[in-house]
Amino acid sequence: MRMPPPFRAVIFDLDGVLADSEPWWNEIDKKLLGEYGVTYRGEYHRNVLGVSYRLAVEFYKKVFGLSAPTEELMRRRGEIAAEFFTKRVGLFPSTRAVLTELRQMNLRLAVATSSVGASARPFLDRHRLTAFFEVIVTGEEIERGKPSPDIYLSAAEKLGIPADASLVIEDALSGIAAARAAGMRVAAVPDTRFVDPHDYEKEADYVLGNLSEIPSLVRSVAAAG
Repeated sequence: MRMPPPFRAVIFDLDGVLADSEPWWNEIDKKLLGEYGVTYRGEYHRNVLGVSYRLAVEFYKKVFGLSAPTEELMRRRGEIAAEFFTKRVGLFPSTRAVLTELRQMNLRLAVATSSVGASARPFLDRHRLTAFFEVIVTGEEIERGKPSPDIYLSAAEKLGIPADASLVIEDALSGIAAARAAGMRVAAVPDTRFVDPHDYEKEADYVLGNLSEIPSLVRSVAAAG
């Protein structure tokens, strides 16, 4: 049996991985749905965790019987999210230290996020993270969002790294499915405030407690190879 190659790149999801944004998505969607007469209390958070804007708003349309066009809802969700990401959403602890260590290990780094560029890029700029990443792929740049593999395949192609030499860092089952469909290995960092880590054990290749465990994982895979 052929051993998988050592990792040459690490591709990060943004929401819930680098950005401590999951608590804010309920507020974003509360504001969005309130504009269409819906009182939302975050009861469907798990249903939209990590999926593309299109899948999220199509879910809300079905659940709440909304007649507004999908494109309109997607645009407005993006506008509201951009406001939150630009001004409010914070980083997870140790994010900058981990990215620094991975770069020192000569790993190529990328972000592949379902969020639109108007949210993701100001967030990365505000927290002075942009320079760590050679490639940033956002939700509006690809035709099919997670759980389809397109966004991760695009990131690997832009990096010039084979899919099987890429490690994806995810917090959502839909993102894990996307990375696996792209032929990549996935480390899950589930947010225990919202999900049960046991749900991830059969889906991800590795389940981590936090970002600070990534460098040692990369080293252990290299040593095993």
